[in-house]
Amino acid sequence: MLAYLRDPLHRTWLLLVTATAIAFLLREDNVIGDIAAAVTIVIAWLKGRLVILDFMELRHAPPLYRRIFEGWAILVSTLLLALYWEGPVFFASFK
Repeated sequence: MLAYLRDPLHRTWLLLVTATAIAFLLREDNVIGDIAAAVTIVIAWLKGRLVILDFMELRHAPPLYRRIFEGWAILVSTLLLALYWEGPVFFASFK
């Protein structure tokens, strides 16, 4: 079992599974409400970053490519957080 953890991809996979389980448990029991939603989005950002860096092999790519993909992930996560908290107020103004 420990031999599998020496491989970076196996460690990343284990982190992804653990993060998925944590996000599921947070949303399943409706823990802490808005804080659980924010943590779930942060976990999704972390998982996306791990997939981009390790499975798409951008960890050793030129810095420009890494910045583009990581910037995209941060932008999408930030927009999701903003829409989660301000979305009802923003969209209510259109009624």
